[in-house]
Amino acid sequence: MEQKPPDPLANTNTNIDIEQKPPFPPFTEETAKQKIQAAEDAWNSKDPNKVCMAYTIDTEWRNRSEFINGREGVRQFLQGKWDKELDYKLKKSYFAHVQNRISVRFEYEYRNEAGQWFRAYGNENWEFETNGLMAKRWASINDGAIEESDRRL
Repeated sequence: MEQKPPDPLANTNTNIDIEQKPPFPPFTEETAKQKIQAAEDAWNSKDPNKVCMAYTIDTEWRNRSEFINGREGVRQFLQGKWDKELDYKLKKSYFAHVQNRISVRFEYEYRNEAGQWFRAYGNENWEFETNGLMAKRWASINDGAIEESDRRL
């Protein structure tokens, strides 16, 4: 009997049947862009309790050189991020998608407590469970200081 390869969209997280976050994979370009806009809107709220609910309980992240595990770890990470990154504003854009994965490009701006402004650029690769929650997020980010007059967002 021929063995089938595992289904990449198979439900591997035992907690995901209860929670749902549409749109669901497999994504079309339209639904991938809807997911990206929802993420941008949530992150611009700067509410870590709201944002972390888009991720599975056992989500896995790489953010720059930091590895974060679990929804609670994400919540704590985001709280610390937005405590330091003041007047944060983010813009995400579609790059590509396939089945349950979406790639985005982004830029964001913020200032620190001393008043120095920064702009960050990066790419994210996202992987979703069948219920629409993000299970994995890999982010590569570079940033640099800018003058307030150079802000675009």
